[in-house]
Amino acid sequence: MVDGIEDQIEQASRGFSLDLAMECVIAFALLGGVILSSRYIVRLNRELRWKDQSLARARGALADHIAQRFKEWSLTPSEGQVALFALKGCDIAEIARLRGAATGTIRSQLSQIYAKAEVTSQAMLVSLFIEDLLESPIVD
Repeated sequence: MVDGIEDQIEQASRGFSLDLAMECVIAFALLGGVILSSRYIVRLNRELRWKDQSLARARGALADHIAQRFKEWSLTPSEGQVALFALKGCDIAEIARLRGAATGTIRSQLSQIYAKAEVTSQAMLVSLFIEDLLESPIVD
């Protein structure tokens, strides 16, 4: 832009030059594009931060909700860990491997968890939390 303006000043004494005028117009258009793009990027970054904060609040709210439900059901710490693995979609063999326990022990703990939660399957256990999320939206 500076070069175009300097050239325009130098050529002012010689008369109007369409080439230099176009050079200045293009330079100003590019500058405008850079400014508008920068503002758009700033806005996108602001929205991204807001969405990240919202997601963090939702994660925290879900964790708090799960802990509250486990407390209501009077789950032992061991049952709470097994229930959490079940909520994450792990099957009995995976839970047993992750906990270093026998599959029979995990099966027994899941039965106790299901009885306390008044459900009969892992899918029903998961659906309890999904229903809770759908019924009560997270509020800031």
